[in-house]
Amino acid sequence: MQVNVRLFAALRERAGAAEVELELPPGASVGDALSRLSHLTEGVPVVMAVNQEYAEPELRLAAGDELALIPPVSGGSVAALHARVTEEPLGLDALVERVRDPHAGAIVTFLGVTREVDELDYEAYRDMAQRKISEIVAAALERHGLCAAAAEHRVGRVPLSEPSVAIAVSAPHRDAAFAGGREIIDAIKAQAPIWKKEEGEWVAGTTPQPHA
Repeated sequence: MQVNVRLFAALRERAGAAEVELELPPGASVGDALSRLSHLTEGVPVVMAVNQEYAEPELRLAAGDELALIPPVSGGSVAALHARVTEEPLGLDALVERVRDPHAGAIVTFLGVTREVDELDYEAYRDMAQRKISEIVAAALERHGLCAAAAEHRVGRVPLSEPSVAIAVSAPHRDAAFAGGREIIDAIKAQAPIWKKEEGEWVAGTTPQPHA
């Protein structure tokens, strides 16, 4: 079956066209289509829409459906978001520079630091964690009308009082900046595949919700 795929912004430029036709087997899902288009979406978190309604990857497609791949809309550029999982020490200065914007009247930052113990040890399913953090940041950009947002998570050993996670967001007004920053850190803790060991024991956490 044939599905019409609409592309926007950076995705349109990569493809050299605003629309492409995709041939898929009967019963194929949105996720199947997205896998076929991975050469276009690499490094760009996207939201999918089918016939102008947001759609989950499991949704089955029908011949003639219109599938739209929607990159982050806030700020008009994928440069408005940054996500990284790293073994390097974290800091806020570089993140603040990343989110500076002439339209922003507020910049909110957050550091999550090791407390009460000599160190914490973090392990991550690194590629998936970085992709998930990118998706979380992109969703917050759109939902709260942020100018830009950045999030980084450290893995490996994180000594006492050093940060394991750092977030910076900018927005025209402070309410949106605070709400966007809070959403990002809460979602990272709930959804990113990152585990924490404290004094030799893995810390119990939250089972990720696939469609949260």
